[in-house]
Amino acid sequence: MKMFPMAAAALVLAGWSFLAASADEPSGAPELTEGVDYVCVTRDGGAGAYEAFPDVVRLKDGRLFCVFYDGYGHVAFPNAAIFKTGGRVSGCYSSDEGKTWSQPFVVFDSPFDDRDPSVTVLDDGTVLCNFFLLDKPVDPSKWYRKLGTWYIRSTDNGQTWSEPTPISDRFWCSAPIRVLNGGRWIVGLYSEEPDWEAAVAVSDDAGSTWRPVVIPSGEMLVDAETDVIQRPDGSLLALMRHREGVGQLPMARSVSTDNGDSWSTAESTGFSGHCPYLYETPNHFYVLGTRTGPNPIPGEGVIPWSTTLRVSADCGETWSAPVTVDSHLGAYPSMVTLNDGSTLFVYYEEGDGSNIRARKFRVKDDGQIEWIPFQ
Repeated sequence: MKMFPMAAAALVLAGWSFLAASADEPSGAPELTEGVDYVCVTRDGGAGAYEAFPDVVRLKDGRLFCVFYDGYGHVAFPNAAIFKTGGRVSGCYSSDEGKTWSQPFVVFDSPFDDRDPSVTVLDDGTVLCNFFLLDKPVDPSKWYRKLGTWYIRSTDNGQTWSEPTPISDRFWCSAPIRVLNGGRWIVGLYSEEPDWEAAVAVSDDAGSTWRPVVIPSGEMLVDAETDVIQRPDGSLLALMRHREGVGQLPMARSVSTDNGDSWSTAESTGFSGHCPYLYETPNHFYVLGTRTGPNPIPGEGVIPWSTTLRVSADCGETWSAPVTVDSHLGAYPSMVTLNDGSTLFVYYEEGDGSNIRARKFRVKDDGQIEWIPFQ
């Protein structure tokens, strides 16, 4: 689940690099100035002033819409003395390409801990928001009781929402529903019980029913947090988080050539990362956003806990060295293309009073990152 990193796992690096990045530390971010280098999307969603796990899209009306976990801590079970319904999903809008944001409003609030929302906009403008639910454990030896992954839909740009539809009672989600060529819906999933597993769920009836497909892990040990992107040849690339605290473990990757019905056995990416988010720029580079660190990587040195991105010029076959987005380690990032062709990158801080932040960048035609100030 979305737990604060308590232990560092060593990383293993494959022998590549197509960008001229530093071999000693992630390149990029100096100390950041609010209002110039980054903006604060929200400081208090109204459910306890801890905000995390954001996801952002462009609505059919042109505004940006960001959803996020809104609670009083990293896990916020219902608590009458603090917030009686626990963590919830909240959202806010931007009408000026991410420079300023509206006051947050409630998207979904059940009697449980509603967490890690992601959001998608269909071609007809329908908005989908998926998330998973936790409750206090019945068994005192457990940390939580899982109540599955669900999604809701809106036909009025997020003002009102449908009742939730189940995706899986076994798996959790950490990435948005993606629409594949041909119309199939797919969402990356993962589970900690009874085994650590990566998976996807697919739907061929516009989300009415879902079928889970487990990704074979082979020798890889994964916490998963799976995300998926469809490549120009139609194949699907899935990336998965490494298992924390049990040795030198890189992220895992898997490929499907049959629209997600089956997957290759997971193999190493050669680098570490949590909470992968995959995005394609207008000039067709792939960008991978993750939480990274703080482990020694052959060829890359020691990377502190931080929010980073990597760039690929070959549809995810190889990736650049990590580029620092922010020294804050929250991550769980999301990206959306802005009207000028640049990219808005949203992420969270972690820690007491965690906030949602956003930065802007462009991947230049030579693959280098150009940070763009807010003006």
